[in-house]
Parts: sequence; structure tokens; C-alpha cells
Amino acid sequence: MIVLQDVWKSFDGGRTYAVKGVTLKVNKGETLVLLGSSGSGKTTVLKMINRLIEPTKGTIEIDGRNVQDLDPIALRRSIGYVFQGIGLFPHLTVAENVSIVLRVLGRPKSERRRRAEELLALVGLEPKIFADRYPDELSGGQQQRVGVARALAADPDYLLMDEPFGALDAVTRDILQQELLRLKEQLRKTIVFVTHDIFEAFLLADRIAVMHQGRIEQVGTKEQLLHQPATDFVRELLAKPLKHLASFHGPALHPSGVEQSGERGNG
Repeated sequence: MIVLQDVWKSFDGGRTYAVKGVTLKVNKGETLVLLGSSGSGKTTVLKMINRLIEPTKGTIEIDGRNVQDLDPIALRRSIGYVFQGIGLFPHLTVAENVSIVLRVLGRPKSERRRRAEELLALVGLEPKIFADRYPDELSGGQQQRVGVARALAADPDYLLMDEPFGALDAVTRDILQQELLRLKEQLRKTIVFVTHDIFEAFLLADRIAVMHQGRIEQVGTKEQLLHQPATDFVRELLAKPLKHLASFHGPALHPSGVEQSGERGNG
């Protein structure tokens, strides 16, 4: 379980705040989506969970332990992280990229190779075809699959995903969203997923935290957000793009590739 309690973040010594009093609980095994436009604070919240960014005040706990009491490097290695830029090492093969964390952890080469091939198969990339290729030989969608496989290499309980499909075309994005749903069902990881795309949030989330100007406007299921909006902002955010989804019942109604809630960006 991940628990944030009254978390604030300022980048200018307290004159302004990018995150303002965020209190949030992510239950074990659920996918919680942070939904908001660029500048809403969602990526800052995500990065504070694994201490890529340190909070100005407030507490963040993972499994009952304050992350400030944990070694930040060990913390990051224990949490899978997938982001839009992918960040594959161009001079390493696909298999080497997938197993880079295991290499840092000192695992034997044979174990690293075996785990890499296992994960490539899991994300739909045939190891015999892709394991020894280099990143520039892959499509954007294939590179993103490698990024997901790398995040899973050390079998973390938690995955942080920062707009991982945002730079992809609509068709590829739809395919990878469906792949993530399959992996979610199969692996039962706890996932915090950042997006500005309302339809992506509704497709993937167990619960959604709507963010605006550094604050959480509402946390709830898609049905709660649709039928019981807590603020005018949430009501207006969902009114137009989700008008035809008022009776939303699941992924089958997902209108692939339609976006709303601001421009792409780090939020």
C-alpha cells in the first residue's frame, strides 16, 4: 500500500507550490490513475513516491515505511518505473536493457538472460527475434514494450507509469493499453499511472484521482466521478468528452485515440 499524507512540493523555496496538500491511498493490487492536464502536479506526485523528487513537507509511506527512512537508490530499484521517453540505452541490446537492474543487483549473466527472455515473451516480443536487437531497430511501440519489461525485471510489487503511451500513435497506444490490462490481470501489481487522457484513465483505472493546480479534486471509481462529481471542476472536465459514456460499463466502450484534458507534458 502507498499512502501520501498532506504532501506539498515547492520548487522555489515556498513562494509557490506545484503540489498542495495531497492525501492519497493506493491500495494493494489496484491501478490508480492520476488524471490531469499539464501542470496539474500529477508527475511531481509520481516522482515523489520513489524520491526522484523530494517532498517539501508531508509524508509518503510504502507498506508502512516512510520513504524518507529508506535509501533512495534501493527504493528506486525496488519499484518499476515506466515513462514516456522510454530511456533505453542505445548501445545495449534489448535483452541487456531489460535486465539492466538485475546487472546492477549483481545477478549472474545466465539468470539475467533467462529473465529478459521471459519478460520479452510476457510483453509480446518473441525473444528469438528481439532479444539481440538494439533499440534503434525497434518501432516506438516495441521500445515501449521493452520499457515495461525492464520495469518488471526485479519483480517489483509497485509500478509507476508516467504517460507511457503518450507519444505513440492512436492504434499503437490502443494495443498497448489492452496489453497493460492483460498484464494487470496476470501479474496483480499495484500501479500508479499518470495520464492527461480521460478515456485512457477510464479504460485502465480501478480508481481515478483527478488533479488540478496541484490539488486532488476527487478520488473515486469512474462511476463515482461520472455520477457523483465532487467539484465543479470534475463535473466540467467530464461533462463534454464523456457525455456519450454516461452509462460506461467497461473497456468495450473505449473510443480509441480520443484525448481530452490538456496538452501533453509532464504535469
